[in-house]
Amino acid sequence: MEAQPSTSNADTISLLSESPNNEPMDSRYPPASNNIILNHDFSGGLHLWHPNSCEAFLVSQETTRPKGLTDKLSAPFAIITKRKQQWQGLEQDITDRISPFSVYNVCALVGISNGTPENQEHVLATLKLEFEDNSVRYLFIGRTCASTEHWEKVEGTFSLSAMPRRVVFYVEGPSPGVDLLVKSVVISCNSFSQCESDKQTCALSDGEENIIQNPRFDDGLNNWSGRGCKIALHDSMSDGNILPVSGKFFGSTENRTDYWNAIQQDITGRVKRKLVYDFIATVRIFGNNISTANVKATLYIQTADLREQYIGVASVQATDKDWVQLKGKFLVNGSPSRAVIFLEGPPPGTDILLDNLIVKRAAKVPPASPPVVENAAFGVNVIANSNLTDGTNGWFPLGNCNLSVGNGSPHILPPMAKDSLGAHEPLSGCYILVTNRTQTWMGPAQMITEKLKLYLTYQVSAWIRVANHASKPQNINIALGVDGQWVNGGQIESSDDKWHEVGGSFRIEKQPTKVMVYVQGPEAGVDLMVAGLQIFPVDRHARFRQLKKETDLIRKRDVILKFSSSDSATLVGTSVKIRQTQNTFPFGTCINRSNIDNEDIVDFFTKNFNWSVFENELKWYWTEPQKGNLNYKDADDLLNLCANHNIQLRGHCIFWEAESSVQSWIRNLNKDNLTSAVENRLAGLLARYNGKFKHYDVNNEMLHGSFYQDRLGKDIRAHMFKTASQLDPTATLFVNDYNIEDGCDARSSPEKYIEHILDLRAQGGPVGGIGVQGHINSPVGPVVRSALDKLGVLGLPIWFTELDVASDNEFVRADDLEVMLRESFAHPAVEGVVLWGFWELFMSRDNAYLVNAEGDLNEAGKRYVALKQEWLSRARGRIDEQGKFEFRGFYGVYEVEVEVANDVSKEKMVKASFVVDKGEGPIVISINL
Repeated sequence: MEAQPSTSNADTISLLSESPNNEPMDSRYPPASNNIILNHDFSGGLHLWHPNSCEAFLVSQETTRPKGLTDKLSAPFAIITKRKQQWQGLEQDITDRISPFSVYNVCALVGISNGTPENQEHVLATLKLEFEDNSVRYLFIGRTCASTEHWEKVEGTFSLSAMPRRVVFYVEGPSPGVDLLVKSVVISCNSFSQCESDKQTCALSDGEENIIQNPRFDDGLNNWSGRGCKIALHDSMSDGNILPVSGKFFGSTENRTDYWNAIQQDITGRVKRKLVYDFIATVRIFGNNISTANVKATLYIQTADLREQYIGVASVQATDKDWVQLKGKFLVNGSPSRAVIFLEGPPPGTDILLDNLIVKRAAKVPPASPPVVENAAFGVNVIANSNLTDGTNGWFPLGNCNLSVGNGSPHILPPMAKDSLGAHEPLSGCYILVTNRTQTWMGPAQMITEKLKLYLTYQVSAWIRVANHASKPQNINIALGVDGQWVNGGQIESSDDKWHEVGGSFRIEKQPTKVMVYVQGPEAGVDLMVAGLQIFPVDRHARFRQLKKETDLIRKRDVILKFSSSDSATLVGTSVKIRQTQNTFPFGTCINRSNIDNEDIVDFFTKNFNWSVFENELKWYWTEPQKGNLNYKDADDLLNLCANHNIQLRGHCIFWEAESSVQSWIRNLNKDNLTSAVENRLAGLLARYNGKFKHYDVNNEMLHGSFYQDRLGKDIRAHMFKTASQLDPTATLFVNDYNIEDGCDARSSPEKYIEHILDLRAQGGPVGGIGVQGHINSPVGPVVRSALDKLGVLGLPIWFTELDVASDNEFVRADDLEVMLRESFAHPAVEGVVLWGFWELFMSRDNAYLVNAEGDLNEAGKRYVALKQEWLSRARGRIDEQGKFEFRGFYGVYEVEVEVANDVSKEKMVKASFVVDKGEGPIVISINL
């Protein structure tokens, strides 16, 4: 769950100032061997490039620029001029360098001339496909708005299901008379080795690799059907404006009356279990005056016992203007008795057009490499003139506000920054005063593009204050504009005139062309004060060393083993070997019903976790999707699996305050009937599973939703807790919410959460635990620790209940996971950690998995397993003269081996087990041999 920006991103980005240096950075591009465009940066002049019915020439560093062309556009680059049509541009034949079924990424740097700085024109990347029958098709790849002032990126992807006679890439688009500028073009395959492999196998027919039959409608509508609607075959539509791109025909839906109406194909018997499949379709929409709509690919599965499952495969925002590609992956856990793939999603009356569909076995992805970061400069602030000793030099106002410098801000570092930086020179006591703010996004700003490094995690810290009294609490946000995208660097709510610490973090994983940091948020007319803004990379591994020491203090205990036997004198000097077999700290994960059809997932689950929670199967919308239609079978199956492996359970969740997660029949009830339904839900669920769940999340995400409170009054929340406690007094009842620990959401700050918990308890709600979901990005230890410290004052157990971290690089993801696990394990108030999944394609966030879909442990998974091993104690030595052996170990279950002498074999190995419970002081355990 992501925090939303506090202002309109469009308003903010339209006023971004330009970086003083707009030079594109070469590291954004893949290696030359992976780029199928030759002479991609015009270092060889215009060799292999051809102007399409126009003229082109090269601007190099040595040549004189044409009059009116800005110096901000770095040379070399190509100018395409004397254009009389929008389609005229620059092209390159790439026929011999691509292959069918491979997915290609496109990135071109473009601009325009012959215009004013305010003049913007669309620039498009397009493929021209020439077929053996002399027909020509055009495939849209991507577009951008280009200007005269700086380079912009045209980005997109494409994949061909068949190989045309000729494939030409070209850049086109600006209005006639406007010169088109091209700095560079990169077209790279997702996996270069796979591209090469595809070239060797491109002679295979669709049927030998693609499990979709008649994928391009060459055989009419055979093998295709409608799902709740009709389907039709076309060679063109809309008076010839819509043409197929991969063959001679395309299919479409007709007479759609609901969102789920679709074009579909039964693939029963052709899809194999536990294998990953790539899904690639070329689609667009038509009709009902809808210009854009979401098109989704869904896989319907029916099992032998008639259980039904719908697997979301892919989604894309399709348009009525161009064909676009719909791409995704899926894996089937069990052996389905029926499998159907279909395309759905647009509003009723809008038809789905399908040009082609490929479903084929996914290629193995080669192992990732850790990112190489040179000269990381941990702890060094990237903000210029942060202390304002040089006035406002280095800063500029975002919008028509005024910046000045005042005195009287704190001299000390904000606590979270101090936790990371340690001893540090004091702040100057100067602050930026922002006045004349007429929009919420107005504030101080600074360009930091060249100062950031990819894959480093940056901590954000500042003192913030509202300078004059406002009529209501004010949201204040440190934000980053990264190539037009809003990135949250930290957020607070201020309701007074005191200084407040803002802390957050971020990371950039793709090379940007422009990064601006700015402070925004308060309503128009409210003055803003900003002091000591710091953005610095953090040394996470240095903190790990500190956390290991803290962990040793709170998760271990001194153990004295006192041995005895019939001849105690013979025990002195006897060899002792101790091995911990189980750490009793709760490490859990969510699972879902489909997971347990895959024995590989079950094996990893049962070996690596001692707690669990059901992803959806206990939620009300799952157990009673229609009034009176109860479904507890899926929850029962999961409960039985966990009981058989001695895995403890959290119950998630009895209610959910987010209206989007409330089933329609509940939303349509009046107050009396809703009250009755709530009572029935409590009684039915808690009676059925009495004593089976150790925890319950009673009413999920109350800081972010209010469905039940809005309809039934404020008292309903405490009533839910009180009733649940009466019905199952053995369960600990939790609050559970997100964005608590990362500083990015003013609605769910630790202070707001504490206030919420105290309010529930004041109403008699027996809140017994604090659930921190932990859907976090680029975590920084001191920020997380600060939140835990604040929550810890309540004296309630804290659990991370839905932890996941995401990065496209599995080594960075592993570091993120290690941050969260070490911070949790080293904090005395944290009593358990539950991950929100671990297996690829079965997690709510992309790039968050520990195990690849076909069972390979990635670096994040290896890190998790290694930490679990690190937190198992081992010791060896000899029994002393008092018959004792002493060591310090983690709480949990142990096995001891002792070599004991006897009259028959002279010595024998005696094994015994013991448990080190949590407690103060040394524990003495007697072992009779």
